This record gives sequence, C-alpha cells and structure tokens, in this order.
Amino acid sequence: MSNRRAFLAATAALAFAFSATQALAQKKYDTGASDTEIKIGQTVPFSGPYSVYANIGKTQAAYFKMINDQGGINGRKINLIQYDDAYSPPKTVEQVRKLVEGDEVLFTFQIIGTAANAAVQKYLNGKKVPQLLASTGAARFNDPQNYPWTIAYNPNYVSEGRIYAKYILKEHPNAKIGVLYQNDDMGRDYLAGLKSGLGDKAASMVVGEVSYEVTDPTVDSQVVKLKSMGVDVFFDASTPKFAAQAIKKLADLGWTPVHILDINASPISATLKPAGLDISKGIISTQYGKEPSDPQWKDDPGVKAFFAFMDKYFPEGDKLNTVNTYAYSVAELLTQVLKQCGDDLTRENIMRQVANIKDFTPSFALPGIKINTGPNDFRVNKQMQMMKFNGERWELFGPIIEDSGPAG
Repeated sequence: MSNRRAFLAATAALAFAFSATQALAQKKYDTGASDTEIKIGQTVPFSGPYSVYANIGKTQAAYFKMINDQGGINGRKINLIQYDDAYSPPKTVEQVRKLVEGDEVLFTFQIIGTAANAAVQKYLNGKKVPQLLASTGAARFNDPQNYPWTIAYNPNYVSEGRIYAKYILKEHPNAKIGVLYQNDDMGRDYLAGLKSGLGDKAASMVVGEVSYEVTDPTVDSQVVKLKSMGVDVFFDASTPKFAAQAIKKLADLGWTPVHILDINASPISATLKPAGLDISKGIISTQYGKEPSDPQWKDDPGVKAFFAFMDKYFPEGDKLNTVNTYAYSVAELLTQVLKQCGDDLTRENIMRQVANIKDFTPSFALPGIKINTGPNDFRVNKQMQMMKFNGERWELFGPIIEDSGPAG
C-alpha cells in the first residue's frame, strides 16, 4: 500500500512539474516585456507649434496609470516612456532611436503626425519593432506587404475620400466637383480616394483640382478659381487654418456650393469658430466617434466612464476636447490588443494580434461602428457616418458608410 501511495505522490509531483514547465514555456517575451512589465515608447509634441496635440500623450499616460491601478494587463504594468519631439521629424528620429536602442521598448505607440511617422517608418521596420497605431491616416502607413511592422489608427485618407464619393454619388449624382487639397500625402490621398470611389464617373464629375502649399499665406485665389469652373460640390481636403480661410472666402463671394470638409478640418474650435459659426452652417463632414459635448450622449455608459476617468486621472484636462477622447479611444484599443497577446509578448505576436481585431467597439465609437482588421488590411477605422453643421454643433445623419474598396 505504501508503495502505491509513493507511486501516486511521485506521479502527482511529475504532473505538477510538467504543468509548471509547460506554463513557463508558454510565456514568450521580446525585449521590453517581462512577467511584471510591458515597456512602450512614444514621441509627443509637448512643445512647438503643434503642442495642442500634447494632450494626446497626457491623456494616454493618465489612461495607463488607471490600467496599472487596476492591476495592469494580464498582470503586467504598462511602462509608457514619452519624449518630446516638438513635431520635428529629425527630433522624432533621435528620440525613437533612444527609445529602441536605449530604453529598449517592446514597441512604439501613437507617434504623432504623418511627417514624424514617415521619418521613422523604415528604421522601425528594419529593426522589426512594431510602429503601433500611429497617429496619421496617410495611405503609406497601410502597407502590410512593404511595411509589415507599421499600422496606423486614424481613418485612412483614401478610405475617407471613397466614403465622400459614395455620399456624392447617392445624393448629388450629377455634381460638378471641385477639389481644394493640401499638396502633401494627406491632400493627394484624399483626392485619390475620391476619384477611386467615383470610379468611371471621376473624369466627368471632377471638373477642378486646385492645390495649395502649407507655406501659402491664403487659399483665396484657389477658391476663386474653383468657383469660376462652375463647381457645385466643393470638397476641401485641408487642415483647420486653410479650411477656415476657405469658409470665409466662400461667404465673401456669396458662393454656396455643397461644401464637404475632411475630418481633420472638422473641429469646431479649430476651424468653424475662427471662420464664423454662422457662415459654417450647412457644411458636411464625417465622423466615427461620439462628440462628448453632444447632449444625445449624456447618459451613454462609455462617455460617462470617460468623464469619470478624466475627473480622477486627468482633472486639469478638458473633458469636451475631442483630442482627449481620441487619445482615450486609441489607448482602449491598445489595451485590447495586449489582452489578446496573453503571455506571448513577442513583437511578431503583437503584430499578429493587432491585425486580428474582431468586432471591437471602443467607448466612443458611434452606434453600429466596429473595428476589424486582417493580415492584409491594416485599416483600423473604415466605417463612418456623415454629419452636417447646424450653426452650433455637428448633427449626424444617414447610415454608417463603410469603405469596401481595396485595402491599400
């Protein structure tokens, strides 16, 4: 009998040892990850001309403090290391090298700006360090074949352009479209997306394309030129400063085409207020997130949770600033990606998981909008809803529109 007990005890000990070894074997780490920590790197324009975006970094730091207070992700605390790049690409290069080679982060997160991300894209891909959820919508950051370690968060400018095309084809099928666009990746992507969405009709419907440089003092002459071409749908693919100028010039000319404004230029505080709320009435744009100031969301659980988070973790921040709600939403998505990674915190698995998001609904997603990605489709936000400015705030209308065009 004693021999039998000894045998059973030995068997149990072996089984325990095997399961413990198996558990240990299942944990996989690359540089920057351990049993207790996940080290993440980020550059933020805490200073310089675009320091308005510093709130992205501040909100995300506060968010991960909340996550750590709740026990972290799968038992690991987030160590978010942030450096100021002043929105200067050479500075971004310097700081990202420091994060990768000095701090030895597992990946970069939410580097802010198209130019900043472009400056480090080849370097990070060469090092096989994930460039996660970059704060840009330029098409070059949705190229898993050539840049498998880069994925952007913002709505892809080409996708957004195709969504406007769907709207125009449905509501204004005989439109004469004039496009004002910034002469850079952003503006050219919007123009390409619009034409792609219009398909065979692009050649006949787009009657004017006029660009401007970011160094131009105004876009007044470009607006006058488009008016002279008989345009009745005016698509402004620009940034807040120039969009405000265009709105004012349209009013000065007494010209009232259907006015479509890209999402980057849609913030009320940055574009419509400086232009004049009264003359901005009727402008159309698109959105994928809830506006925290919109009374229809006052009892929304996700919005209420955000307000509570701001009260506790970022009390000096503006709860109604959409820069902060944007930052919160991206941090939510990263948390989901890291949860999916489990105990396999290798860089390869992180990219595998961020390219395998299924029906994820962030707190600020409009009803009906879900995030889905795939190994050949790195577009995070490709569903949007149209909205019109009523003189005080944006009003959503129509169905959720999804860009079903090619991923690239």
